[in-house]
Amino acid sequence: MIKKILIVDDSPVSRAIVKKCLPRGHAFELFEAGDGLEGVARFKETRPDVTLLDLTMPVMDGFEALEEIRKADPEAVVVVLTADIQQKTVNKVMALGAATVTPKPPSAEKIEQALAQAELLLRG
Repeated sequence: MIKKILIVDDSPVSRAIVKKCLPRGHAFELFEAGDGLEGVARFKETRPDVTLLDLTMPVMDGFEALEEIRKADPEAVVVVLTADIQQKTVNKVMALGAATVTPKPPSAEKIEQALAQAELLLRG
């Protein structure tokens, strides 16, 4: 069961939209980070069940952050949220260990589907 979610995106507006898209009626413990480097640090500190990760960010991009998160925890469930849904990008993040890729802008339906996939992975 998903209890803790980390949202990593350099846009405070995007983070707010993602939070609004989370399923109602769940008492998720939410954590946020504004770039990939901060996201990796927050991941190690909070050990979320699911990380929602943007790709295009300053300091450390989502590709590097995904690699670092998966090094810290090979079982980490990371959902990539990105406007870049080119097949080569999707292939790259899946090869790096992403659970799924969800196109931006997020919607309640897209986030719910991504979390349902993440839940299946967590149950193993």
